[in-house]
This record gives sequence, C-alpha cells and structure tokens, in this order.
Amino acid sequence: MAGLLLQACNHQPAEKPFALQSGDLLFQDMDCGDMCTAIETVTQGWHGAKLSHVGIAVVDSNGHVEVLEAISKGVSLTPLSSFLKRSADTSGHPKVIVGRLNIPNSEQLAKDAVKRAMTYLGMPYDTVFNINNKAYYCSELVYFSYKDSLGNPLFNLKPMTFNEPVTGTVFPVWKSYFEAMHVPVPEGKPGINPGGISRSDKIDIIHVYGNPEGMEINTTN
Repeated sequence: MAGLLLQACNHQPAEKPFALQSGDLLFQDMDCGDMCTAIETVTQGWHGAKLSHVGIAVVDSNGHVEVLEAISKGVSLTPLSSFLKRSADTSGHPKVIVGRLNIPNSEQLAKDAVKRAMTYLGMPYDTVFNINNKAYYCSELVYFSYKDSLGNPLFNLKPMTFNEPVTGTVFPVWKSYFEAMHVPVPEGKPGINPGGISRSDKIDIIHVYGNPEGMEINTTN
C-alpha cells in the first residue's frame, strides 16, 4: 500500500503538446540564399532571430492546420508539415517560432484576421514590394489582415532598406533583382518585415519549434 501511495504522489501529469490556434503567426528563418540573407541582415527579429518569412495559422474545426502565406506563386494555403520542413536548425528542428496576439479581445481579433486574410487567397505575390498595389508579400499580407476593432492595422509600416549596412550601397542580389524587374529599388518606401512583426508589443512569442539563426535567449532568469 505504501508503495502504491508513493507512486501516486510521484506521478506527474503529462505535459500537453503545443497546439496552434487560428491566427497564430509562424515566423520562419528560410534558407533561400542571398535574398534571405539580405533580408535578415537589415532586419532584427525576436531575441536576434534571423527571420525572413511569416505565415498565418489556419485551424479548421477538426484541428487540421494549414498556413496561409504569400509566396512566389501567390497567396496560398500550405500544409503545416510542409511549411515546417522548409528549414531546420542543427538539431533538425524547424527554424520556426510562433507569435500570438496579447491584446484585449485578441481571440476575436485573430479570428477576424484569418477571415480577412482568406479573402486574399489566390492574389499574386508582390514582386516589387509596393504597399499600394493589389499584390502581397508575406508580411504585407499580415499587415492588411491584422486590425483592431476600429479597423486600424495592428502592425506599423516603416521605411524599407535594401542597402548593405557597412557600405550603404544596394545589396548585389537586390540590384540584380530590381534591374531584372525594370523598376527602381524602393529604398525608403513604406513596408514591413517578419522580424519587425516578431518584436511587436502586440504579440507574445509562445512557442519555439526550433532555433532560427542568431536567436539568443537568456535561460538563467
């Protein structure tokens, strides 16, 4: 009897696995070569994480999860498993962290954001990073989808830069890219990036699937 009591006292309930909610933001350190490196060099993510992409979790009534994202083929729904497999840290875990709204009425605002975001499904990718056209890059999709109860965007636009911090000249990859598009580099134009959204005071980072490059978290506190 004493042994049974001891076992009962020592029993610890199993920790519930992390579950995404509709409207959660999945920030990703993608491995897409020089372009991702250029993005990550001029933007700072949560705790220094190098983040070059963001998607929106869409969870149906059966708990099935897809990620709504703006990628080269346009605004699309991607299975969560495919999204997470795009890049991995040195331990083989996805280089993805999850943000969730932390403001009043956040659950409803997140649901509204998903509904709004789904109306952009099938829209083209914004190849020229123009906030005023009818095309969308990843964080631009988030910007137009997440609004407060008055319809104001939750996240802020800031001047974009495509210049190397040290030299002050345009990254070669961006120079070639915009020359091929026959448009000027939109240096200083309003825009938004995954790293900036990840550091917003309107969200909390609530889960780390794996470690994006550069991310440092003080675990001694």
